[in-house]
Amino acid sequence: MTVSVEPTDPTNAYTSTTATATATVTVTGSAGAAAAADAEALRPHAEHAFAAELAALAAQDDRPRPARWKMSPWAVATYLLGGTLPDGTVITPKYVGPRRIVEVAVTTLATDRALLLLGVPGTAKTWVSEHLAAAVSGDSTLLVQGTAGTPEEAIRYGWNYAQLLAHGPSRDALVPSPVMRAMAEGMTARVEELTRIPADVQDTLITILSEKTLPIPELGQEVQAVRGFNLIATANDRDRGVNDLSSALRRRFNTVVLPLPESPDAEVDIVARRVDQLGRSLDLPAVPEGIEEIRRVVTVFRELRDGVTADGRTKLKSPSGTLSTAEAISVVTGGLALAAHFGDGVLRAGDVAAGILGAVVRDPAADRVIWQEYLETVVRERDGWKDFYRACREVSA
Repeated sequence: MTVSVEPTDPTNAYTSTTATATATVTVTGSAGAAAAADAEALRPHAEHAFAAELAALAAQDDRPRPARWKMSPWAVATYLLGGTLPDGTVITPKYVGPRRIVEVAVTTLATDRALLLLGVPGTAKTWVSEHLAAAVSGDSTLLVQGTAGTPEEAIRYGWNYAQLLAHGPSRDALVPSPVMRAMAEGMTARVEELTRIPADVQDTLITILSEKTLPIPELGQEVQAVRGFNLIATANDRDRGVNDLSSALRRRFNTVVLPLPESPDAEVDIVARRVDQLGRSLDLPAVPEGIEEIRRVVTVFRELRDGVTADGRTKLKSPSGTLSTAEAISVVTGGLALAAHFGDGVLRAGDVAAGILGAVVRDPAADRVIWQEYLETVVRERDGWKDFYRACREVSA
């Protein structure tokens, strides 16, 4: 016997920019109020933030679509990588990296294998996961956040205990997990930080991914996945040994490794684009005026991360932190806020110096020595970096 899970009020993000006000404290039921609430969201979901692009792609997409997909695999890849449509609509890139990586990820979701996005911190695993789910299913919110305390119920189902005590196990008392909802509705579920979830909870996914069914023994029923269902998981490859995936579970995934940006220019472009998006939501100054400071932040992070200067002449010690692209975005965004509220609105060396120090010096003993050595042997001698050197020396004192 199977049991159906009633879908929540779905919003077609491709044909309307009105979003369900799931994050507001008071839900009025008014479409206008819901749209206003979404406009005020600090970070709208991908399907809302890029609703116009998704709608344009879906409208012009005449290629075959897998069951219950909002658009074809080609259109999903175009949404992530960017491009210009025949009618002139510009699709902004959401991921800057090798095209084949995105194509493999999208193709995996069109098969019966789940997708595991693996990489060091800050390689846009969560970002890619969200945008893939938004493009494929029109809903990126079917999410399980992995932590050391994630219970089995977060992946399978839970119970409304008031109903359970009053009437015993019943369909009305069952609380579906995001994964169960995705199975019943033929959508894409997401599991973040899979390797942080305890191993016995991870293995709950084995039956779901292999048999495409979720038993409910308390009711003598099951939920069978309908066509269109799949799952995207992310994992940090620096967490190996925390909760390694069992071989049985790993076989259920097709693993795609997201690399760090290949070139400084690519990383500067990624940081500038993302900071510009964040800055607009926070009413911060435009990025172009601070592009040189962004380039300096990226240069520092790449050199310390790689253990060698850009010209290859000087070997460096690497600090304990990851110094990822995501951290560079955070440093520059913080610097823009300083420039906007306590400066003249233009991003300068003094605005990013404290953020860089905080990102580099994670271990106060070892990392501080590495940072001071880098300042004196590299930054101090670099042409055009005197202001940067002084600003970093000042906050490091």
